[in-house]
Parts: sequence; C-alpha cells; structure tokens
Amino acid sequence: MAHTRNVTVRMKADFEYEAVNQQGNTVQIDMYDAPEKKAQSPMDLLLSSLGGCASVDAVLMMKKKRKEVVDFYVEVTGDRNEGVPSFYTDIHLHFVLVSPDAKEEEFAKVVALSVDKYCSVASSLKSRISYSSSVKRVL
Repeated sequence: MAHTRNVTVRMKADFEYEAVNQQGNTVQIDMYDAPEKKAQSPMDLLLSSLGGCASVDAVLMMKKKRKEVVDFYVEVTGDRNEGVPSFYTDIHLHFVLVSPDAKEEEFAKVVALSVDKYCSVASSLKSRISYSSSVKRVL
C-alpha cells in the first residue's frame, strides 16, 4: 500500500511561493536572483532534500556504531542542463564528519548505505516517477 503525502504550494507574489504540508509546516520559496533572494528556489530545495535525507541515516548509523559526532555536514553540488528545462545532469554530495573516534573507511561505508539504500529522495531521483497534472478554474 502506498504512503501518500500532500503539500500545497500557494503563490504569495509573482516569484514568491509558500509550501505547506499536512502538519502545517511551511517552506518559503522564491525564484529571485541575488540580492533579492530571500528563500531557496525549487531546484535548491531538491538539493537540500537530497542532502538532508542522506544525512539523517548517515549520522544515525555512525551513532549506532557508538562513534562521537562532533560536527557533520554535507555539501551538495548540482550541475544543470544549459537548455530549458535546466534540470540537474549531475549531483555530487560531499560528506564531512568531525569525529575523534570514527575511521574514514567506516564513514564511507555508512554514507554509501545511506545514499544507495536508505535515502528515499536519492531513490526517487534514480527511479522513473510517474506523474500527472490536472486543472480546476475557480471563479
């Protein structure tokens, strides 16, 4: 049985939107360029989603191995197609762990498991997603 999630994205201004999930959590979105940019763009959010998804499992697995996590971050870089649409052609995740007792080899194995097996966002990006659209005009 599929687990369905819903998000409503509402226009605030021509280049500003707000996404709200079923629990009422909000994310601000804008398509401005710097210096007017106040929020992430949809493509930034895709990179953030991938990085966040892969990070949670990596950190939890390191802690399950009883390794001290002093700091952790992932830098996510996406290269985009030159044409329209300018989709991502390549995405690279660079994971950094600050830990006095973890070995780089074990951290690399944990990251590989997180990205390749447990991260739903990474799996979604690798899969062929079926999507559709519909419209309704309200007076």
